[in-house]
Amino acid sequence: MIPPLCFVTDAEAPWSMLEQAERAARGGALWVQLRHKTLADAAFADMAREMMDRLSPLGAKLIVNDRTEIARAIGAAGLHIGQSDGDPRAARARIGPQAILGLSIESAEQAAAVPPGCVDYLGVGPVRATASKPDHAPPLGWTGLADIVSRTALPCMAIGGLGPDDAAQVRRAGCAGMAVVSAISRATNPEAAAQTFVQNWNEP
Repeated sequence: MIPPLCFVTDAEAPWSMLEQAERAARGGALWVQLRHKTLADAAFADMAREMMDRLSPLGAKLIVNDRTEIARAIGAAGLHIGQSDGDPRAARARIGPQAILGLSIESAEQAAAVPPGCVDYLGVGPVRATASKPDHAPPLGWTGLADIVSRTALPCMAIGGLGPDDAAQVRRAGCAGMAVVSAISRATNPEAAAQTFVQNWNEP
């Protein structure tokens, strides 16, 4: 269920978020997470709808970051929430049983506290320090990532400072995929950057 590559939009990148999303999907990112912390709800919803329209012909799914009611209202494929975004059980109740629900975790303790039968996958990180999220928790490193993954039966997606050369290491840590921001959003050619991630993931 979890694709090798999820692209997370970057509000500060040179490309518009719609361009980022479309180019990343053309390069093989089968999930695109729309994240914008300050955009007003109405503008966010409009962008999300247009993004879904662009992604659908490419076979990619839209995951809405944080905004549960918008994900529900527009019928997004999924919702991703963080530790400060409320009870995952409440989010599940709002978006329904068919939508994808992801939860960010930063520690083994948070992994152990995930309500059973509620979340579809975990976003685990940051693996490294990253400028994409200045207020992130201390980096886990590869050992910390592998330790958390080993403690949960849920599929995990690594995030935080990852580049295309990290794909094999992410796999070895037991992750089902990787989430990427700036290595794609700020690339000269986002489509080619996404392709490289996917190719490296699929190498034996």
